[in-house]
Amino acid sequence: MQLELFLGVSGPTLRDVANAVREAGIEGLDAERRADAARYQEVRVRSGLVAVRGMPFRWALNPYRGCTHACEYCYARKYQRHLELGAGDDFSSLILVKTNLPEALRREVGRAAWTRESVAVGTATDPYQPIEGHYRITRRCLEVLTDSGTPFSIVTKGPMVVRDADVLERATAAAGCEIFMSVPTVDEAAWAKLEPGTAPPRQRLRALRALADRGIDTAVLMMPLVPGITTAPSIVERTVRAITDEGLRVAGMCVARLDPGVREHFFAFLEREYPSLVEGYRRLYVGNQPPRAYVDAVKKRRYTPR
Repeated sequence: MQLELFLGVSGPTLRDVANAVREAGIEGLDAERRADAARYQEVRVRSGLVAVRGMPFRWALNPYRGCTHACEYCYARKYQRHLELGAGDDFSSLILVKTNLPEALRREVGRAAWTRESVAVGTATDPYQPIEGHYRITRRCLEVLTDSGTPFSIVTKGPMVVRDADVLERATAAAGCEIFMSVPTVDEAAWAKLEPGTAPPRQRLRALRALADRGIDTAVLMMPLVPGITTAPSIVERTVRAITDEGLRVAGMCVARLDPGVREHFFAFLEREYPSLVEGYRRLYVGNQPPRAYVDAVKKRRYTPR
């Protein structure tokens, strides 16, 4: 059964996609395969903003579902289950593109009831993964937020964010914005295995420095640190040194959390790439995250410039 059986007059919704996958698997979609070997399924959404609980922000905005950055530890992998998709390759090889998101967002922030609370962009996908260069959905959403006087923050691993420096400057002068670049480590061996689809870490830092030089509020997130791979004191210190050498600040540091779905995928990754760590992980991750004492010890590993 093909996706067209589920379509309404306005095109496929996320529910249509879930129904099509349930009936016929990914082959039931009409996703377009591009040169990067990933498939891209255009979808329409009724709303753009998602209410969030238990976080330092109230509203989230995600222009895409799935991410070709393919970070092995990514917590957002677990959200694919809501669409009948797997947390493994489905997450990085099938990207849902919310083509009408800027229009839906404009309606929402244009309502009299909208109080212009800060919006976090990129909480469950990278808004600057490569396909953004084609669709420009993130840029158009930022323009909507800026025009409406709504402050926002962005979390990304994509140097492409520099393309939108003009919009970010306008936002800075209006309601304000913050750009957080995720750089968990500058260790190239670990980066190549853990974040296979991302730009090199030091390239990300240079991109963030370029934004900071234009007066835009920026910071680095060393998230997540991965036990046994990027938590060695020498690696943490080298990463902090690289950040401070660029004149940037570290806004946060955490250790990887492995929720159901993500856990199974990550353990399979360890079996392939770091089999000697598997038993230690089973002891460390009795639950979804390591013991507090371990996390606190890792966070204390810093580099102090001489």
